[in-house]
Amino acid sequence: MDILPAIDLRGGKVVRLAMGDYDRQTVYSDDPAAVAREFAAAGAKWIHIVDLDAARSGELTNLPALAAIRAAVPLHLEVGGGARNDAAVARLIDCGADRVVIGSAALKDWAWFERLVQRDQMSGRLALGLDAREGKLAVAGWREQSQVAAVDLAARVKGWPLGAIIYTDIARDGMLSGPNFDATAELIASTDVSVIASGGVSNLQDILQCQAIGCSGAIVGKAYYTGAVDLAEACRRIGEP
Repeated sequence: MDILPAIDLRGGKVVRLAMGDYDRQTVYSDDPAAVAREFAAAGAKWIHIVDLDAARSGELTNLPALAAIRAAVPLHLEVGGGARNDAAVARLIDCGADRVVIGSAALKDWAWFERLVQRDQMSGRLALGLDAREGKLAVAGWREQSQVAAVDLAARVKGWPLGAIIYTDIARDGMLSGPNFDATAELIASTDVSVIASGGVSNLQDILQCQAIGCSGAIVGKAYYTGAVDLAEACRRIGEP
C-alpha cells in the first residue's frame, strides 16, 4: 500500500479545510515545494495534490505551485481539482501530474469521462474521485449533494483502466476522526479498481487499518501537519512484510 501525503493548494499556499468548508481553513505553508521535499525525505512515493481554487471555480490557478512541486521532487504526483474537460486534463499532465483525479466532472458528464478513460494514452493516468456524505456523492467542491451512491458508481467502473478510485468521507475529512472503514471496505468489495482511502486518517493505526481492509493507498493530510503521524515511520511500517 502507498501512503500519499497531501498538499491542498489555495492561493498558492498549503492549506487544510475542515470537512471541505472553505471558511474553516488553516494555512500550513506558503512554500508547497518545500513541503514536497519533506515528503520525499520521509520516504513517500506519491503526493496527493488538490487545487481547491480550481475545485470551486474550474480555473487552474495553482499551476505554478504544481510546476514548482514537480521541479522539486521526483515523486509521483496525483492531482485533482478543476479537471473538467480534455484541455484541463492535458494541462495538468503537461504540468507534471502523473495521475489526474476527476470527480464532479465525471458525474456531470459520464459519457465524456468514459471516453477519456478508454483512450489508450490515458490507461492508468486517471482516478475517479468519489466524495460522499452518508454514502451519497457530493460535487462542485462538496457544495452540491447528489443522490448517487458511491458504491454504485464504484461498481460501474469495474474493469475500467483507471489508476485508482479516491474515496473520501466528507464528514471525516480534516477532522482526525479516523476514516470510514466500513464504507471504504464496502466500496473495495464492489469493484476491481484500486481504492485509495481519503479523509480522517488520524494516526499510524488508521493507516495500518487501511492496509488491512485492502486499500491500495491512504491519503494523509492534517495528521501529518499536526504531527499526529510521523510520515517516515508510517512509510517504513507500511513497507514491512
